Amino acid sequence: MDVEAFCRQSRVIIVAGKGGVGKTTTAAALALVAARAGLRVLLVELDGKPELSQLFGSTEPLTYEGVDLVVADGKRGPIRAKQLTPDDALIEYLADHGLKRATKRLVSAGIVEVVATAIPGIKDVLVLGKIRSFEHDQVADLIVVDAPATGHAKTFLTSSAGMVDAARSGPVRNQAQGVVELLTDPARCKVVLVTLPEELPTTELIEAAYFVEDKAGVSLALIVVNAMEEVDPALEVPIDPFAHPGLDAAALERLEAARQFSVDRSSLAQLQRTRLARELPLPQVVLPRLDTKRVDIDGLTVLAEALEAGISTLAANGG
Repeated sequence: MDVEAFCRQSRVIIVAGKGGVGKTTTAAALALVAARAGLRVLLVELDGKPELSQLFGSTEPLTYEGVDLVVADGKRGPIRAKQLTPDDALIEYLADHGLKRATKRLVSAGIVEVVATAIPGIKDVLVLGKIRSFEHDQVADLIVVDAPATGHAKTFLTSSAGMVDAARSGPVRNQAQGVVELLTDPARCKVVLVTLPEELPTTELIEAAYFVEDKAGVSLALIVVNAMEEVDPALEVPIDPFAHPGLDAAALERLEAARQFSVDRSSLAQLQRTRLARELPLPQVVLPRLDTKRVDIDGLTVLAEALEAGISTLAANGG
């Protein structure tokens, strides 16, 4: 399976992971990978974060109507991004059920919170229902969803199944049933998990993966291990004082401490990768650590290329 085939194996890919592990950046990189493979991509953002469009060098804020982040150029497909909130999903839902004239008034009156209180999980069902609508209408070859952070992602992915079990009939149950059918069909939807090669996010990812697989019935596509730092083989050898005749003992000690820190950090990261492979047997793709606090389009391209290389390697190895 090559990169294009990977991107076409399901029509929706939900990118999930603990906050701070690079989930949004990975979702953007995956969208860029799909576009570079010639696919039309819809990138959906749920948390109202501005950095998604900034990753592509755009200053235009995301809206429900959508913003073009990448324009097709013959080889590369387009990327369009939308921000989808429960308010947006509720407006569409009410309009579809004959309440179009009243939608703005109901939303301004706080009806979303009233409904959410009365029906726990309804926000997630409505949002996923709208994503299902995008998929059904074939608005893109691939829809990449930047999911909420892991804690919320659990309820985000399982609320629909709970609502199907709780409600016997009615339009809300029908909406939830449609979402369940989407989530449980691997040809329509898969989940990509993102983590850092550190103990806490790895532990949380393993627990969340088994939870959503069991409770939501989703198919897990692969794990992206983000910000993996490869140590230069030269650093495996202790500092040779004779190779640095201009440094005094204190400077040599600091240099050796820095070298050992890099080696130890790399070793700990490799241990977490090994642990992941043992406890969560899914294909792994590694993304490099970027020497920048804010990723721009150049950094995003580096990550997309690493993602492409990792997917190609998995395909070559039968992963």
